[in-house]
Amino acid sequence: MLQASPSADEMAQELVLRERQIALLQLEASVPACQLLENGFLEDAGYNSPTDWLRFNCHLTDKVASDRIQVGEQLAAMPASVEAMRAGEIGYGHLTVMARTAAAVGKRFEESRLLPLARKHTPGKFYYKSLHYRHSIDAKAYCQEQSEQEINHHLSLSTSESGHLLINGVLDPIGGAAVRTALEPLAQKSGAHDDRLLPQRYADALVELASGGKPANLQVTATIETLKGLAGAAGAEMEFSLPISSTSLQRMACDCSVTRVLLNQESVTIDVGRSKRVISGAARKALAARDGHCRWPGCERPASWCDGHHVVHWIDGGGTDIDNLVLLCVAGIIGWCMRADGNWSNARTARSSPSRRLPHLWGSPRRRRGMGLTFGPPRGPD
Repeated sequence: MLQASPSADEMAQELVLRERQIALLQLEASVPACQLLENGFLEDAGYNSPTDWLRFNCHLTDKVASDRIQVGEQLAAMPASVEAMRAGEIGYGHLTVMARTAAAVGKRFEESRLLPLARKHTPGKFYYKSLHYRHSIDAKAYCQEQSEQEINHHLSLSTSESGHLLINGVLDPIGGAAVRTALEPLAQKSGAHDDRLLPQRYADALVELASGGKPANLQVTATIETLKGLAGAAGAEMEFSLPISSTSLQRMACDCSVTRVLLNQESVTIDVGRSKRVISGAARKALAARDGHCRWPGCERPASWCDGHHVVHWIDGGGTDIDNLVLLCVAGIIGWCMRADGNWSNARTARSSPSRRLPHLWGSPRRRRGMGLTFGPPRGPD
């Protein structure tokens, strides 16, 4: 007698059951994984780290091996999450996010705040929510991580033998979001007849953008608490990006359009204010005429590459008059803030390099009324 094939529902239930069993095995494997450093085992075996041993002997990728170790190290900090995973309420992917969050915030980790989010969201969405949590716990550390990402981005261009341009690089979350925001509208299918694959559409979109496509507008959503940099505030949100820090938000807010949106406790919109340009077109032109280029010491990137930035930020009461504005490119302002005397101070956390005084911002000094700032004409070609 032939056995009937399982129904779709039966196969789905079987798949869920097996995935839970796999998750439990991964959890069990995480305990010995984090114990490889004990008893000199790794040195005797000739490995530099438990991650290397797991990669070569358990055939794991670097990320999976790192996750195994991280979960094992943080088990004591997340007992409720482990029980939730055993009960099938969350998966091993949620547990890895929980473990990395616990490692990032240390003693301030609050499992009770994160576990409801893990139960509600997929691992990917839960990771996104966990970044907001990390920002609310330690905004300075979160900003430092984003600053390091901005410093370490790169892009290389080379030409193949056939003449094709080869592009390879890594962008920080904010820069990547700007690129994707510009490319996505141009990479949509043009109709039912469009049989181009997505990578082909991205390539065509990049060429169209470089050839004069429409400019992109980034939309950032944040609470007033985040904009003010208040303790405990979540990060800001931007499409195609992970949550961004309050410091990055304040930098972007120097030269943008701001729209006030009021929500009630149920997140229902109750009022939308008019969009207000922080730095107007006339002020931007005057700023470009006065500064000529980026005013970071030694930088001469043209004015078209720069944004207008406030000496005293407008969220802190600084005016948007020309006397309180300066042209800066992104490359020159990561991790530093400008003082009213025209010098720069390190705004990084104690984990980074120690503070140091940079050269005065402007040469050929001319005292400016009220602020004690000095300006001079742009330096000519060397």
